[in-house]
Amino acid sequence: MTEPLFDTIAVIGLGLIGSSVARGVKSRGLARRLVGYDVSEEVRARSSELGFCDDVAATPEAAAAGADLIVVAVPVGATAKAVEAIATHLKEGAIVTEVGSVKAAVIRQVLAVLPAHASFVPGHPIAGTEHSGPDAGFAELFDGRWCILTPCERSTDEAVAKVTALWRGLGSAVEIMTPEHHDIVLAITSHIPHLIAYNIVGTASDLEQVTSSEVIKFSAGGFRDFTRIASSDPVMWRDVFLNNKQAVLEVLGRFTEDLAALQRMIRWDDGEALLELFTRTRAIRRGIIEAGQDTPEADFGRPHGHEE
Repeated sequence: MTEPLFDTIAVIGLGLIGSSVARGVKSRGLARRLVGYDVSEEVRARSSELGFCDDVAATPEAAAAGADLIVVAVPVGATAKAVEAIATHLKEGAIVTEVGSVKAAVIRQVLAVLPAHASFVPGHPIAGTEHSGPDAGFAELFDGRWCILTPCERSTDEAVAKVTALWRGLGSAVEIMTPEHHDIVLAITSHIPHLIAYNIVGTASDLEQVTSSEVIKFSAGGFRDFTRIASSDPVMWRDVFLNNKQAVLEVLGRFTEDLAALQRMIRWDDGEALLELFTRTRAIRRGIIEAGQDTPEADFGRPHGHEE
């Protein structure tokens, strides 16, 4: 058996991502000891019952004390507050990382409260499901997925190497990019699709009364996928949009312009332009399948992972 990467890992936040990290660390022997904490007493109790932590601490300070690596897995709006709570209890040389889908704003907020003797390696595993809570986690969640790291001024080379080794140990491929580039990439691949899903399902909700339940009764595949995405954790996604405001608004502006162009094609019966657009977008789907990010099988009732 290989030597563990860390002596002690603390996971702050035991929802889908945090509990999956904990399960993966335990099942793959990546740490000698794993301590968990969640702000919810109910989640702490359930996590203790499920047994994926060696110990579930009663406070974030107790969880972080003595840990070599602290993984903060809370909504992005709460990340800095979580780091501030453990700041005075971090041991010399401790590494703090996190898993949020917004980077630039979170880095600014965390650096304002991080003590000088600790390192910070921002991260984002591109993995998840529409389910949440400690029961939703599983050790294989990150297998074959990407994890993006966005080193900042408080990321030492050694800390980046150790966090990279953690994610590779959990089954992920690791990509390094700047925080600003990450935020634009995720705005188009994840944040805007979620915003569209929330919007169209909200519109359907308004129409549901008008159509006497036919929206649900005759729900076709496209709408089903929108409802799956729109059932994701509302607190997490509220925080994503408030913290990635600049990138989201930039991409949303482009999307709105393209939507207006599509509206014109339909209004003026421009079948040639519609066909060209629909043909071009099929190539994106083929590229996603060829990259191993999805499979070509029919997806009715198929379990989905989605990017957060």
